[in-house]
Amino acid sequence: MAEVIYNEDNIRSLDWKEHIRMRPGMYIGKLGDGSSQDDGIYILIKEVIDNSIDEYVMGHGNNVDIKIEDGEVSIRDYGRGIPLGKVIDCVSKINTGGKYDSKAFKKSVGLNGVGTKAVNALSGYFKVQAIRDKKTKVAEFEKGELVKNHNQAKTKEPNGTLISFKPDESIFKQYKFKTDYVENQLWNYAYLNAGLKLNFNDKTIFSKNGLLDLLQNKTNPDELRYPIIHLKDEDIEIALTHGEQYGEEYYSFVNGQNTTQGGTHLAAFREAIVKTIRNFYNKNFDTKDVQTSIIGAISVRVEDPIFESQTKTKLGSVKMAPDGDTVRLFISDYVTKHLEYFLHKNKDVAESLLKRLQQSERERKEIAGIKTLANQRAKKANLHNKKLRDCRVHFNDKKGDAERKLNSTIFITEGDSASGSITKARDVQTEAVFSLRGKPLNCFGLTKKIVYENEELNLLQHALNIEDGIEGLRFNRVVIATDADVDGMHIRLLLLTFFLQFFPDLVRQGHLFILETPLFRVRDKKDTYYCYSQQEKKDAQRKLRGKPEITRFKGLGEISPDEFGAFIGKDIKLEPVFLKENTNIKEILSYYMGKNTPDRQVFIIENLKIEIDEIDDEDENEVFDVLENEEEELAVADE
Repeated sequence: MAEVIYNEDNIRSLDWKEHIRMRPGMYIGKLGDGSSQDDGIYILIKEVIDNSIDEYVMGHGNNVDIKIEDGEVSIRDYGRGIPLGKVIDCVSKINTGGKYDSKAFKKSVGLNGVGTKAVNALSGYFKVQAIRDKKTKVAEFEKGELVKNHNQAKTKEPNGTLISFKPDESIFKQYKFKTDYVENQLWNYAYLNAGLKLNFNDKTIFSKNGLLDLLQNKTNPDELRYPIIHLKDEDIEIALTHGEQYGEEYYSFVNGQNTTQGGTHLAAFREAIVKTIRNFYNKNFDTKDVQTSIIGAISVRVEDPIFESQTKTKLGSVKMAPDGDTVRLFISDYVTKHLEYFLHKNKDVAESLLKRLQQSERERKEIAGIKTLANQRAKKANLHNKKLRDCRVHFNDKKGDAERKLNSTIFITEGDSASGSITKARDVQTEAVFSLRGKPLNCFGLTKKIVYENEELNLLQHALNIEDGIEGLRFNRVVIATDADVDGMHIRLLLLTFFLQFFPDLVRQGHLFILETPLFRVRDKKDTYYCYSQQEKKDAQRKLRGKPEITRFKGLGEISPDEFGAFIGKDIKLEPVFLKENTNIKEILSYYMGKNTPDRQVFIIENLKIEIDEIDDEDENEVFDVLENEEEELAVADE
């Protein structure tokens, strides 16, 4: 074995932009193409808007204009504007910024001086413009390199900062901004900064009542057991209610940052609710009886917050301030005092809450015996069958590489042939496979008791480790990978029903996806094209000309493991399952999975993905088979 030379020549110093571009995950988490809410292109937007929000919190400017067009983002605030002599430094020198002065930005979102520098370094084009006191300064960059330094000039524009950027396509390959994701991101800013107007393209996003508005927009008032409790003080705001859904649903924030993975503040909030309710009713309720069906939101302001990653999705701070109370004590004291006082003053709410707790207690006891037997069966099945081909890195691992944990994925497939192909092609470090047997049960309208009585659904929840909520979720991405035929679509719909019915928070937090696999392979002796639609197939035929070989992939098992490696590798195409504002899960499931066959038939006819006049002769019979099978599937769903 050749000796590895290690000397002075091996030591290399990277400048700020080289380090960010070489290790982007350290600064913005995973890269992605925009199909997931936590992909890097949305973190870039967040890093810029955070600065605008800090200006608003300090009392400067109540409007922020955001525009996205042709992959380019433009963000204009009306704060004080970056001091003109420091414009270039603030976007290109690490550890440079105004937030180190704790008097000016005592409870800012971030204090590391990296945010806009990371955006600059990871953008193919980046422009910053500062306007202060009728003067303006502009600088333009490419991949972090200053390419044009404009002289200061006079202007009539109001004070503020304008930043425009276009993510570098060599880093964010084939990226695309999803406006739904951006809107959701902006709504969170609005809820946490009541009175701030965020003008996004042709919409104005605005909240008057903060977290009260958040829960009102996230819930159906007809399904709430009592009116939303809304409490607010200088450094804390909470909103709380109970609904009819399964599981817990929380929205947590620190200094305006959406902490999607929670942290010390959310743990303290959940603990304080249980403690307060036990004290108020003088009964030692089981923790699960209190937390089942809860819908809550908490926002706290912490001095010099410590997050567990650069993307600031989980709070690690133990104290509210370096010399102040612990986060746990501060939240516990506030919730105990104000929530208990509220319940004493609002007897009707207290009575409704008690009924919800008693109902949860009855349901828990009802399924206790069934759950024990089901868990025993699940443990035995896990030992003796091969339904789950596990991976080595999991989302809930306490230690390990953050990017790998974010890439942890489980593919839910139909049958052994499909799971066999994926299993052979997968990355065993981060990708697992769960094989379904037959079609899952249509569980719309059923209680969670059915999950434990149905072996397939019970084994699936154990594979994901979500029996007691998604805190223990083993995979960041749960991917439904079914065939591109009628049976596959029906299984997909049944799985969606299962997750939305019993684990809606898994969907809300962006963990559920649909795997997109090609419908056709078009190839000749030199080139091969994988096509995801009829139009792509026609385009490939025109490129190859002649009579290329065309293969229609009706089942995932028909795709060889070698080919599958390309579809589930770095260029994987995942369609996220995303819930918009005001989405009513019960209404959606009732429409698609309930007994309303005539309405669904009309929907199917009006929304066929394949236009009849565009169908090739060779596919005509297949389309009519699809229509006939759809009628059969509707009958099955009603049964």
